[in-house]
Amino acid sequence: MALTGTMMVAEIGAGTYFGSMALLADGWHMGTHLGAMAITAVAYLLARRERDSRAFTFGTGKFGDLAGFSSALILALVSLAIGIESVTRLAKPVAINYDAALGVAALGLGVNLVSALLLKEDPNEEPHHHGAGHHDHNLRSAFLHVMADALTSVLALAALACGRQFGWAWMDPAMGIVGSVVIAVWSYGLLRDSSRVLLDREADPEIADHIRTDVETGGSDRVADLHLWRVGPGHYAAIVTVVTHDARSPDYYKALLSHHPELSHVTVEVQPCA
Repeated sequence: MALTGTMMVAEIGAGTYFGSMALLADGWHMGTHLGAMAITAVAYLLARRERDSRAFTFGTGKFGDLAGFSSALILALVSLAIGIESVTRLAKPVAINYDAALGVAALGLGVNLVSALLLKEDPNEEPHHHGAGHHDHNLRSAFLHVMADALTSVLALAALACGRQFGWAWMDPAMGIVGSVVIAVWSYGLLRDSSRVLLDREADPEIADHIRTDVETGGSDRVADLHLWRVGPGHYAAIVTVVTHDARSPDYYKALLSHHPELSHVTVEVQPCA
């Protein structure tokens, strides 16, 4: 956040003074991402503070998904704002000090890449049993924000270099439009994934298949109803209804599923069938 905040001030000032839309867009872009990272940090703080609270039935794991969804909305608004301003600059070009703007854009790219390395998820800290369902959408939102910043920095460098070398002043706002479209795509992906968690869409069909297989290996046992949803990064809750001729206690079926570390809350209902 300190890196991003410092670079934000530098790029907005330089973009305004030197007349570069690409640089100015990158600076304001960084400003909104500074706010998004603050949302990310607050979500973690609240999740930790309330983790033992009985008010949250399945824990506080979704704080991060809510923050990720909010950050994705900010990302979408940033994309829209950059696109509108870039189109305006295409219609009414302004003079640009290319040499000075190139230096600031290069520095901005370096700051973004360092920030991205700091925020990148460590694959060694995630469960390896299944795929994308274990990603932390809160951390992912912060990572996507700085990667979007890095993209706009790269595009700003390309636009400024072409403008300086070939006199293509239109490249500066054109690269702003390209960046706007790419950022919109990233925003949509994060909105889609985080909203699925918030709406309790059934998670990871692979885990659901494994649950059915584990329960139904014992004779007449059949899974009549299964609800599986994500309650946090790498953590799932499951409600399993078993119909069987040979009724056993719920603890028996919980033991069958105990080798799934991602199942943090399991409820089993047993219905004897004559």
